[in-house]
Amino acid sequence: MKSNHNKSRRAFLVSTVAGAGAVATGAGLAQTTPQAEPGTDHTHDNGGKLGAFLNQDDSAAIDAFTERLMPGAPGEPGARDAGVLNYIDLALAGAYAELQDFYRRGCVALEDHCRKTYSKSFAQLTAAEQDAVITAMIEGKALSFTWPTSQAFFNTLRTHTMEGMFADPIYGGNKDFAGWRLVGFPGAQPQFSQAELQSKQAFTRGPMIGLQTQGKAPARRG
Repeated sequence: MKSNHNKSRRAFLVSTVAGAGAVATGAGLAQTTPQAEPGTDHTHDNGGKLGAFLNQDDSAAIDAFTERLMPGAPGEPGARDAGVLNYIDLALAGAYAELQDFYRRGCVALEDHCRKTYSKSFAQLTAAEQDAVITAMIEGKALSFTWPTSQAFFNTLRTHTMEGMFADPIYGGNKDFAGWRLVGFPGAQPQFSQAELQSKQAFTRGPMIGLQTQGKAPARRG
């Protein structure tokens, strides 16, 4: 059964996207993400690489971390269900490539803190232990972090978790419209009636449509 702690976290995070349209079209928050430290190396070690950028260890940590930020439950999709890890991986290999070193160093610091505190990696910790680590990061008490700071790494992961949950599926997250279904967002519908625009009820007229579907729509003939 999902704990009250998980319910509170989900309620808070979902409330941050009450106006889901702000991110539903993929208008991410790249402008607010931290820039790389001057002189840092942006290359990534391909050893153990699984995805577009992330290796096995980093993938496991980020997958577990984002799931604690947006935990799934029966009938309610979480970060893992929505493919948030895939979204972040693809973004780091593309639009967010300037954050590769930021993520790599953040993952190393996270691993170091967990090993020193619990003798295990973040992905191996219990949910309560993971929450304690996240709390320490927010409070600046995870001393393994220098650059990025623990708060900066947490805030970036939270932002990218929200993007992966609620951005258009064309960007690699929001699998099967999981995030949109969670908040009742209808997607990129061709048009809405005046009554639908004024209604406060969840949109139910038609299936959710993403940008990829819109792009494949046949052109009108003149």
